[in-house]
Amino acid sequence: MKHKKETEDFNTEEPRTPRHTGSDGVMISRAAAVVFVLLCVLLLTARIILCATFTQERQQLLTKITNLTVERDQLLTNNMNLTEERDQLKSERNDLQKKFADGWKFNQSSLYFFSSEKKSWTESRRYCRERGTDLIIINNTEEQDFVKNICGSDHFWIGLTDVEEEGRWKWVDGSNINITSGFWARGEPNDYQGNEDCANIHSSGWFDSPY
Repeated sequence: MKHKKETEDFNTEEPRTPRHTGSDGVMISRAAAVVFVLLCVLLLTARIILCATFTQERQQLLTKITNLTVERDQLLTNNMNLTEERDQLKSERNDLQKKFADGWKFNQSSLYFFSSEKKSWTESRRYCRERGTDLIIINNTEEQDFVKNICGSDHFWIGLTDVEEEGRWKWVDGSNINITSGFWARGEPNDYQGNEDCANIHSSGWFDSPY
């Protein structure tokens, strides 16, 4: 009987199972937390990088827009200036055509008008100045020959006078000319009548004459 009891006691003993203390769950939770934090850090870093990249690209686009706007305004200004220059050239061309039609002559980049009206030196200069010009100032031999050829046997006033100081001849622009220089005819200027303070030109040269 004793043997049987021991057998029964042995057979009825329940198997032992390991006891869970919960340490594994804590380790898993900590690992998940670390992964989550890392993911958050990565996401935040990516967000910062994206924001920085977007801000840089946006600034570059704004700079390009500003530069294009400046170039556009410059082109518009250039176009306006060219339009004004074109209109000015057209106006000058029309003026030249009108002057040529009225008898003006061209030489060495200058225009000359020889009037057949007989006036005093003062009246002739007033006539010129009312038209935005003045009596002729002769600067070189080529210009002298050009004027002489047109004058022929006639006399035309030139913009030369010594009315301010006898013997000190000055052009109407205020520049001086020595009495021995220029293109005076033989024996001129001689102040023959005592008040010959203005110069005229003839095919043979310059002469001093009264007003």
